[in-house]
Amino acid sequence: MAEPAPTRSALGAVAVQSFAPGSPRVIVAGATGFAGALAAHLLWRHPRFELAAVTGRSEVGRRLDDLYPRYRVPMTIEQLDLEAFGRLDAAIVAYPHAAAAPTVADLRERGARVVDLSADLRLSSPATYEQWYGKHPRPDLLAEAVYGLTELHRDRIAGAGIVANPGCYPTASLLGLAPLARAGLIADVVIDAKQGISGAGRAFDDTTHLSMAGENILPYKVAEHRHTPEIEEQLAPLRAAGGAIDQVAVLFQAHLVPLDQGELADCYVTTTRAVDDAELGELFAAAYANEPFVEVVSAPPGTREVLQTNFCRVFAKADPHSGKVVVLSAIDNLWKGTSSQAVQNLNVMFGLAETEGLT
Repeated sequence: MAEPAPTRSALGAVAVQSFAPGSPRVIVAGATGFAGALAAHLLWRHPRFELAAVTGRSEVGRRLDDLYPRYRVPMTIEQLDLEAFGRLDAAIVAYPHAAAAPTVADLRERGARVVDLSADLRLSSPATYEQWYGKHPRPDLLAEAVYGLTELHRDRIAGAGIVANPGCYPTASLLGLAPLARAGLIADVVIDAKQGISGAGRAFDDTTHLSMAGENILPYKVAEHRHTPEIEEQLAPLRAAGGAIDQVAVLFQAHLVPLDQGELADCYVTTTRAVDDAELGELFAAAYANEPFVEVVSAPPGTREVLQTNFCRVFAKADPHSGKVVVLSAIDNLWKGTSSQAVQNLNVMFGLAETEGLT
């Protein structure tokens, strides 16, 4: 396949996507939102994928590098018209919940493999979905979808037609808790999570407006956050593998903090037996020794350490006074929490090096 003709960026420089001949052709549906725009940026510079089109439900006809100059993707935002795009091998769908699943279905009918950034296909139970989100638009797709936390489900993701990219809060929380869950050590957990205002997307309201978010910490969705069942569902088989059968009811609380990007999940775990720092160190080191994007660190991580990367930094500490374990997990909510994890999953789906285009 010949390389695309040069196009001129908004800054006047000639910009050409460089990709290998015969590369999989990928579109980003919903490229006008924060997650979709970043996904387009990562695919535009990816050496092994061809970014075939960027689409939007708004801003049609506008250049993406005009809407998001920092990403410098010199492509025009188009209406989603799958017939017009020719052969498509894959897509990242960055639509809100309920709007995403019908588009995923259309793409699958045309043979494209899909990474869905919405919540539509993350939960295996239609009843659970409807409890938290409302009527499910395409429950027939649930059996095909694989939960896309790469470090937990890599083997299944490799052969998947649909990958349900995790929420950002579950990504940080589950990477922090997985080693303990697999060892059967979680009796109870409270997750106290903080996130920058980019996690609320482009649609600002009174809570995400600068005058409210600046110099402030805002709890939201108290005792009703939609990521709670996602975390519980993913913890259950890990705990079962570790010999713990009963479900743990997760207490999850989210906060907006005055950052652009970044997320820290503080997990307070009541363990099933006493655990010391030496055992924790061995447990986490073994769990993530071969994971390219998870770093087990010896000091509490901050969000700046993972800004604009696909890395997650995890720290675990035993508290002899309370008998609990504290696990801190830091990610960039737009990168590892959303878009770069989607590209990590695409790499796995197409048999590429997992780090391709991400380091």
